[in-house]
Amino acid sequence: MPITTCIFDAYGTLFDVAAAARNAAAEPGREAFAAKWPTIAEHWRLKQLQYSWLRAITGEYCQFWQVTEEALDWTLEAEGLDGDAALRDRLLQLYWELEAYAEAPAMLMALKNAGLNRAILSNGSPAMLGAAVHSAKLGDLLDGTLSVESVRIFKPAALVYDMVGTRFGCARDEVLFVSANGWDAAAAAGYGFHVAWINRKGEPVDRLPARPGHVLPDLSGIPALAAAL
Repeated sequence: MPITTCIFDAYGTLFDVAAAARNAAAEPGREAFAAKWPTIAEHWRLKQLQYSWLRAITGEYCQFWQVTEEALDWTLEAEGLDGDAALRDRLLQLYWELEAYAEAPAMLMALKNAGLNRAILSNGSPAMLGAAVHSAKLGDLLDGTLSVESVRIFKPAALVYDMVGTRFGCARDEVLFVSANGWDAAAAAGYGFHVAWINRKGEPVDRLPARPGHVLPDLSGIPALAAAL
C-alpha cells in the first residue's frame, strides 16, 4: 500500500536539540560555559531520554517539560554549574526557541506538494511543540502535532504510535515514520510502520528486536523515499 502519511519525531529529528546550548555559548560573558557546551548538550539530551524511559516503565508520568528541567539540573550539577541560575534560565528559555534543521522546510514542502499527510509525534507537551513549530516557522507545512500528553505515557509505548492511526485513519503500512533516535526508529519498525532513521552521526544500528528499514544521513531524502515505497 502506498505511503499516505509521514510522521516525524520532533526533538533531534526536525528540531536541533543542541541549538539551545550552542546559542547560549555564543552569548557574551559565557566563556566558561562555551568550553563545555557540547558535553552539556549531549548529557542534557541523554538524561532527558533516560528519565522519559524510566517514567514510562514505572508509570510515573509527568509533562515532558518537567523531564527537560530535571535533566538539565542533573547535567549542570555534574559540570559544576548548578549555582548559575541565570544560565539555567537562559538554557530553558532557548529550548522554547529551537531551530529546525536546514533541510526540514523544503522537505516538508515537497511532501505537502505530493499530497501526503505530515505531522509530528512527540514526547513534548502541546505547549512545547507549539513553541518549537512557531519558532522554526513550520506551522504551514504540518497538518498537526500529536503529543503523548493525550495518552500520558512516553515513547516507545505502543499507545503513542496508536495515535497516528486514530488521527489520520491510516493503516500502519501507509505510514512513513521518521526519527533521528535509533531506539524510536526501532520501536516504530516493530510496531509496523515503514521507518527512516536519520543517522546524522553515522552511528551503528541499535541492537533491538526490530530495525529501521531505511537509514538516511539527513531529512532531504524523505520525499523520494515516501514516493518509492
